[in-house]
Amino acid sequence: PDLLPTCNGEITTMSFLQDVVDILLQYVVKSFDRSTKVIDFHYPNELLQEYNWELADQPQTLEEILSNCRTTLKYAIKTGHPRYFNQLSTGLDMVGLAADWLTSAANTNMFTYEIAPVFVLLEYVTLRKMREMVGWPGGCGDGIFSPGGAISNMYAMLIARFKMFPEVKEKGMAAIPRLVAFTSEHSHFSVKKGAAALGIGTDSVILIRCDERGKMIPSDLERRIVEAKQKGFVPFLVSATAGTTVYGAFDPLIAVADICKKYKIWMHVDGAWGGGLLMSRKHKWKLNGIERANSVTWNPHKMMGVPLQCSALLVREEGLMQSCNQMHASYLFQQDKHYDLSYDTGDKALQCGRHVDVFKLWLMWRAKGTTGFEAQIDKCLELAEYLYNKIKNREGYEMVFDGKPQHTNVCFWYIPPSLRGMEDNEERTSRLNKVAPVIKARMMEYGTTMVSYQPLGDKVNFFRMVISNPAATHQDIDFLIDEIERLGQDL
Repeated sequence: PDLLPTCNGEITTMSFLQDVVDILLQYVVKSFDRSTKVIDFHYPNELLQEYNWELADQPQTLEEILSNCRTTLKYAIKTGHPRYFNQLSTGLDMVGLAADWLTSAANTNMFTYEIAPVFVLLEYVTLRKMREMVGWPGGCGDGIFSPGGAISNMYAMLIARFKMFPEVKEKGMAAIPRLVAFTSEHSHFSVKKGAAALGIGTDSVILIRCDERGKMIPSDLERRIVEAKQKGFVPFLVSATAGTTVYGAFDPLIAVADICKKYKIWMHVDGAWGGGLLMSRKHKWKLNGIERANSVTWNPHKMMGVPLQCSALLVREEGLMQSCNQMHASYLFQQDKHYDLSYDTGDKALQCGRHVDVFKLWLMWRAKGTTGFEAQIDKCLELAEYLYNKIKNREGYEMVFDGKPQHTNVCFWYIPPSLRGMEDNEERTSRLNKVAPVIKARMMEYGTTMVSYQPLGDKVNFFRMVISNPAATHQDIDFLIDEIERLGQDL
């Protein structure tokens, strides 16, 4: 009760927030200190028993509140740590952090110019710049920041369906033919999830075969489209992936665009992971053809290191998003306001309340410039190549696919000494399947590093190493290899 808005609460408030900032600053500094753990791992029941997390009727003191803040950060994963490689989004950007603090202090909603004037304009400017980088003339089109790549992909499906059958908005799925969408077998699960949510159904998502590097095979796409049409289904969307989750593969966008044009199907590019490469003159050729897409998902919170979450859906045709989603709520979107109503962007979103995600990206872009993002991204790709070169011929390592990685995903098996002489049979396979999970569990218990593993298709558990943290260096890659060998030696 001593903090603002209490009468004369200024002094207590300033000192409380100063204490909070001190706790945060210590955490930030620790995050980059290689001698600290990435994670102080405890099992869920241990954490539940060790502290009292329950909510009570009576208020706690501010001292206790500060102690809660310290405890929470003590067990948090240091996602900015140079040795945290677990997710596609890693790192901790100082300007992005400052922007997030400012956004929380301003605490407004993104639906109208009336209550978020600067933020609405920054979203307009930033989305236009991103569309320009996709290659749409003059940055024309539309877009929105959404809560993550899965929702951006769902928006694309929603808009593609509306473009083909506008009546679906009022009449629902019963009024239109059976729709089918196409995406690769390595694509993100959000395409199926979107189909389920939109009432299209997961059975209506047809998975296209990939080559051994994880890229969609265009001839298989065309074959499946023809087959679906013969059955009387209506193909309405192809979702190509630029940077798949596991292999980091880029689908052949030009070939996909040709097929979409031939059969008049909406082309979406899920560049949640690979979109950042548009910032790099050296690597953006991997997305050649993206300018022919009807819509693009791009998550600056992945490769570009913007604090979570920051995901954009970009749409080539202007006005489509608005027609698809608007509901004309008269208590928000009054038509007789005294400013240009085109800046009231809330009616093109599915959400009503929408978090301000643009400011982090905009402020970081101002601070780094495009060339700063480019340098950061090029460095991460260079580190991935360094890792690949280091292990491709090293004893005890097997690559999951041949050739140097297109993105920062490096996929490999670690073969412990006990399996090295074994012939490739069922027993070896089942033993190899258990190696990565044990090493990962040991990594977490020691708290030294974190790397993701998974099976894929007929391939047993392998490590998927990804690099998107600008803090990572060659010595962190060296450390990771030594650590895998140290923890897996006896398996």
